[in-house]
Amino acid sequence: MRVLAAMSGGVDSSVAAARMVDAGHDVVGVHLALSSAPGTLRTGSRGCCSKEDAGDARRVADVLGIPFYIWDFADRFKEDVIDDFVESYARGETPNPCVRCNERIKFSALSARALALGFDSVATGHYARLSDGRLRRAVDGDKDQSYVLAVLTAEQLRHSAFPIGDTPKALIREEAAHRGLAVAEKPDSHDICFIPSGDTKAFLGARIGVRRGSVVDAGGAVLAEHDGVHGFTIGQRKGLGIAGPGPDGQPRYVTGIDAESGTVRVGSAADLEIFALTGERPVFTSGTALTGPVDCDVQVRAHGGIASAIAEFVDGELRVQLRSPLRGVAGGQTMVLYRPDAADGDEVLASATIRR
Repeated sequence: MRVLAAMSGGVDSSVAAARMVDAGHDVVGVHLALSSAPGTLRTGSRGCCSKEDAGDARRVADVLGIPFYIWDFADRFKEDVIDDFVESYARGETPNPCVRCNERIKFSALSARALALGFDSVATGHYARLSDGRLRRAVDGDKDQSYVLAVLTAEQLRHSAFPIGDTPKALIREEAAHRGLAVAEKPDSHDICFIPSGDTKAFLGARIGVRRGSVVDAGGAVLAEHDGVHGFTIGQRKGLGIAGPGPDGQPRYVTGIDAESGTVRVGSAADLEIFALTGERPVFTSGTALTGPVDCDVQVRAHGGIASAIAEFVDGELRVQLRSPLRGVAGGQTMVLYRPDAADGDEVLASATIRR
């Protein structure tokens, strides 16, 4: 099988590529250039796609003895991931750029080019598993990335491979060291890859500008002014610009954002509790839509935010009733439905973008 191995320059994708070589496949490595002006060096665990990362990927390819290329996806990444991220925050939403990158870059643009060039599959270093075409959680629950892969269609999954999903991260590092790969102890990337400073508010402010509005309480009383709703997200407690706790002495949290009026509402922790979700643009990873009410677990963040639920596919939307409330849920987030399976690992059923 001809396999295109997406190589970020990190330990996970390096071992994934190595395993595909060991399996006897015809492997070609490719590093995605996602920035038109990549930095020379990473800043510890922040940032990615730097010149250092490209060099690390090339050296691993040399050790593995496979061809290696760099493909320029910078323009596509800016349009489909960065611009989407900024526009979503400007609408008062809280998007996950890793989900969009997988959906529109790694398993859309990249996969389409790979198939056009005659490759059978794209292999990545994601922590997830495929079993009979079904997407499942990784063995290492702390590193599981099935959530950010749940936007993939059945056809995209058919041409995907996740070689390391059956192995805990610690053992992946040991394997990389045993193979003599210099990236064995390289730090994992954290935060948002295109904001290496980690200052999301400043990044958004520079692109959205000042759009003044008010912070109000549940009764509509103005508590403070702000420079833009992009500086807030549902569940936020700090940096609200208000003096002290609420009248009950308890902390106040962002409970609602109206980008059109510029209004940010704050309230108590109890006001954050959500019992129902509606998701648009659903994707069914098996290729078959849900029929009738389905018992499942729903996850609304990459790590955490999980509750037992009943889900239905109605009028083109996913409608979910939670058996216990979730907090800090925001429009623009991705919700992922899982079928619990202790024996083979939880199976991803569907995903959708939370509308309300």
